[in-house]
Amino acid sequence: MLSPASIVPVILAGGSGTRLWPVSRDSLPKQFQSLYGTNTLYQDTLKRVSDRSLFSAPIVLTHEDFRFFARRQAQDIGLEATVVLEPTRRDSGPALLAAAMVAQRLAGEGCLVLALAADHVVLDNALFVDACRAAARAASDGHIVTFGITPTEPSTAYGYIRPGATTGTGEASKVEAFVEKPDITTAARYLTEGYLWNSGNFLFPASLLIEEAERFEPEIVAAVREAVELSIEDLGFIRLDAKAFADSPSKSIDYAVMEKTTRAAVVEGKFRWSDIGSWDALRALEPGDAAGNVTHGPVTLLDSTNNYIHTDGPLVATVGVDNLAVVATEDAVLVMPASRAQDVKALVSKLKSDRHNAASEHLKAHRPWGTYQTICRGERFHVKKIVVEPGGRLSLQKHYHRAEHWIVVKGTAEVTLDGRVFEVRENESTYLPLGGVHRLANPGKIPLELIEVQTGSYLGEDDIVRLEDVYNRS
Repeated sequence: MLSPASIVPVILAGGSGTRLWPVSRDSLPKQFQSLYGTNTLYQDTLKRVSDRSLFSAPIVLTHEDFRFFARRQAQDIGLEATVVLEPTRRDSGPALLAAAMVAQRLAGEGCLVLALAADHVVLDNALFVDACRAAARAASDGHIVTFGITPTEPSTAYGYIRPGATTGTGEASKVEAFVEKPDITTAARYLTEGYLWNSGNFLFPASLLIEEAERFEPEIVAAVREAVELSIEDLGFIRLDAKAFADSPSKSIDYAVMEKTTRAAVVEGKFRWSDIGSWDALRALEPGDAAGNVTHGPVTLLDSTNNYIHTDGPLVATVGVDNLAVVATEDAVLVMPASRAQDVKALVSKLKSDRHNAASEHLKAHRPWGTYQTICRGERFHVKKIVVEPGGRLSLQKHYHRAEHWIVVKGTAEVTLDGRVFEVRENESTYLPLGGVHRLANPGKIPLELIEVQTGSYLGEDDIVRLEDVYNRS
């Protein structure tokens, strides 16, 4: 029988989600956005494992760039999490092994680990918890358990699992085979033969996963173990050792362990699930209107049917179109036949090769202290709106190629300039000359909003020399 808080959730939150471009980009991927419901996908995942009678406080594994998102979004819904930072991406194998070792450090050698992607949607939480309990019993019986999802259609977007004989508990089956994404004819046959979708979520004894990985991938285990042993605490985050982790081969947990081990089992998840790996997957979660259209944001349709239209601001209007996917943000618009949703990743690769900034960066950039957003840009000037959250402090810095004007439109700014500290209030401004050592901070209780006008010969973000930074950015 499971003891209270015997399952340690591990949330993998470091992916980029390029198939949901232009909403999801490298600078702010889909897991930290509200794409379905009011919370972000990451927050929904945290809430899914918030029952402390079954789950302990989660461990979140994410990239350096997203560490403050991970902490802040957990705090916003009243939950705490241990955030572990991957110095570099090495796929899910090293990531899960690092998480298993950290879980053992925090919860003991015999702990069970529930590994979940941060960007999946689960619509039936009670059924999800039931599946976790069944998987925990099978894991306690010596299995690495994956969650297989009952298919609703012959999808070509997912890998599949062929279940075999039931295990000792009778609640799980041995995995006979993992199979790659099939063509539509093969997918239809899989449904008739009882195959399950491979959700890519797992529950396992931490010690067993490490033991099996040592058998098949000792080089990965050695590198990850050193990275965990040499990890340090930095502003409350656990930072894995960069050199040791980089020495690990990059390999998914499927290729590293699951397709090789004889200890793999599968529990059938009867809950509604989606990895929302593409725009058509997100569309499938929602019923359309009488004409089959699913819309978000300001949209006007005329004689249009079976379309998915998502806009974050600009009005989208259509006339006489059918079966399109249209996604609009402030700086990019995607238009495609709905059937081509799986090709967005290739499109983003082309945009990156063509060096389009919008391929990776949003118009609004997020920082630990708040946000900034471009309003207007010219050859020798750049106008931004800057928002600094209460208590936020930018780095003490200087620029070699630009001067700046700050005009406060809301709140009170605390400005440091060449050793002098003073306040700038609403409807007031200040000038920062080229080379001046300066800092901006918000000492108030409300967000500070200001307009920044940069002028100079070079206006790139890399013209920042940080002299002191409370967020320990290099």
